[in-house]
Order: sequence, then structure tokens, then C-alpha cells
Amino acid sequence: MSWLTIIGIGEDGLITPQAKAALAAAERIFGGPRHLALAQAGERGQPWPVPFSLTPLLECRGRQVVALCSGDPFWFGAGNVLAEALQPGEWVALPAISSFAFAAARLGWRMETTICLGLHAAPFARARRHLTNGARLICLLRGPEAVAPFAAWLRVMGFGASRLWRLSALGGEREEILEASPAAMEALPPGIGPVAVAVEAHGALGLPRTPGLPDELFEHDGQITKRAIRALTLTALAPRPGEHLWDIGAGSGSISIEWLLASATGRATALEADPVRAARAVANAQAFGVEDRLTMVEAKAPEGLDALPRPDAVFIGGGASAALLQCLLALAPAGTRLVANAVTLESEALFTAWAAEKGGTLLRLEVADAQALGRLRGWVPARPVVQWSVSL
Repeated sequence: MSWLTIIGIGEDGLITPQAKAALAAAERIFGGPRHLALAQAGERGQPWPVPFSLTPLLECRGRQVVALCSGDPFWFGAGNVLAEALQPGEWVALPAISSFAFAAARLGWRMETTICLGLHAAPFARARRHLTNGARLICLLRGPEAVAPFAAWLRVMGFGASRLWRLSALGGEREEILEASPAAMEALPPGIGPVAVAVEAHGALGLPRTPGLPDELFEHDGQITKRAIRALTLTALAPRPGEHLWDIGAGSGSISIEWLLASATGRATALEADPVRAARAVANAQAFGVEDRLTMVEAKAPEGLDALPRPDAVFIGGGASAALLQCLLALAPAGTRLVANAVTLESEALFTAWAAEKGGTLLRLEVADAQALGRLRGWVPARPVVQWSVSL
């Protein structure tokens, strides 16, 4: 029998008869100070500790307990954190109307075509992949003081022509909706919370959805899989939702980053022996808002591979050796997709020999750029790349 009831509560404080019954029967009520006040929890109320911890709640296991959350607890709320710490039979959830639903209803936006993001505990860069001309986003922010920095970030990203709405205390008596440009929003006093910002994006084109982002979007020291080769590499790696990539010899992290941009649930573990490059790759991931799904390991493969979660795909961008391939063959689950790029004769010979034994596809990729040649232009070839892709 469940002992914990997770209740979503709105700014108006109204809850269902079932939720009222759970509150009346609760020996202890956990929530933020605002939630406890809205529910009139009184002496039974216990604010969440700072920093946040479930320990006080879990110590009440077996008693009748309520956990109060904003709106829909399982839409960028605390519901999943609670559920992951408990067995399915220990809890029930009673959601309320989410802030996203309130915001869409106030603006007349179709929910199914609106991007909804929880940025109250995440960097603004998480919104970057969604920002395209004409896109509509509803973003929950940590408080009214975050609105001006968010508007400034949008301008830096090239979306200074966007329309913004600051939506405060939705569904309650203090509800306030204000429309302004990003520049004007920066200059406004913070207002009241809780707060969401709706964005109708205008200005820059945003990130393309196809692989092969421009090289200049990444900080690098020349150790980067160039745009055209990267596009073909990502096509061969074929990222799918929820899959895990090992990026061996990560360099700037461009392969991992584009793998993560391809799916909101993908993960990547990058191995890079150079600490400066490893730090740069993490910074690049932060700029694209995908650092939460990237694990950086400062090591030279095959060191440490056996301790990593098993991959669905592996990319070798540098440091290829027979020892590494043997290790991958032993560790990677059957069906793992391996893509390896070679720029040296030694690596090319290694991949050619392994392809003859293990199969797969060998491609020789040659790219040339048109560059100035006196008053005219001529082709300047890059180093050819031999790519081996195979299912292990």
C-alpha cells in the first residue's frame, strides 16, 4: 500500500477532493515554503532541506506522507526524483495543471508545437538546439531575477528580434503577463515569481538539424573532425534516441556534441588524454547545452574502457591500435556500430587488415577547399581520410 502521495499544487491552491483527503490524512507534508503556505500545511509542514535531499522524507517511510510539487510533478518537476527513490507501490501521484498548460492557454499557443523547457535548474544553453526562426518556447526559470539574464542570452545567440512574454504566478490572484523585446525585458525590474518566459524566436536561423555543423562553432586547436568528414561520420554512427557513444580521441568533442544534439536522450562518453583538449571539449558541450549527458574521461584508450557503461556505437578519431581494436571486440556488445577514421598510413593499413577479416565498409574520403591562388582561386586538398565502419 502506498504511503506517499505526490500532489501537484497550483498558484491558486485548489486541489482535487482526493488530494484534499490525502492532505487531511498526512502526518507529515513536505514541500517548498510557497507550496506549504498554499496548502495551509501548518505544523505538519516540513520544508525541503537546502541543499535538496530526500533523506527526511525517506525516514518517514511507512507513515502517511504528502510531497507537494508545482503543477504537474512529472513535467520538469520533482516527481521523477521521488519515484526513482521508491518502489512503484509506495507512491501515488495527483498532478495539477502545469505552468506550461497555463502559459499556452494564456497565449493561445498549440501545446503540441511548442517546446517546453525547465531551465529553473539548468543552464540557458539547453534551449540553444531549439532556437530557430519562428520557434515557440515556454521556459520555466528559477525566479524573476533570471528573466533579464535569459533575455540577454537570447540576444547574444542572435535572437534579439524575438518576442518575449514574462508570465508570473500563473493561475493565481497575483498573475501577471508582460510582453517585451529581449532588450526591453533586460531593463525591466524582476517582477514576481514563480515565473516562465515564452519566446517566439526571430532573428538568427539557429542550428541546422543535419549533421556537420560549421567548424567555427567549436573552440579547437586544429584537432577537430572537419565539417564534411564529421557529417559522413555521424551518418555512419547513425545516432538513435537513448543510445550511448564512446568517442575515443575526442579532441574538440565535436563528434560527441553532434551525437547528443541528434537526440535529447542520447549519452556520450568521451576519452581524451590531453587535459587541455578535454577541458575545451567540455566547454564546447556546455556552449551547446549538452554537457549533462557527456562524460569526459582523461585517459588514452584502451585504459579504463572496461569500467565504462557499454556503448551502442564507438567512434575512433585518434590513437587507433590493434590493442584498442582487440579490447573493443572483447568489451562491446554484439551489434555495436564502430566507425574509425584514419589519416596516417599506419592506421589505414590497420583498418584495411581488420576490414578484410571482420568485414564492414571502407571509404576513402577526400575533400578540397577553393582558396585564393594569387588573383584567382585553386583547390587546396585536405589530408585524405580512410573510414572503416562495421557492426561488431
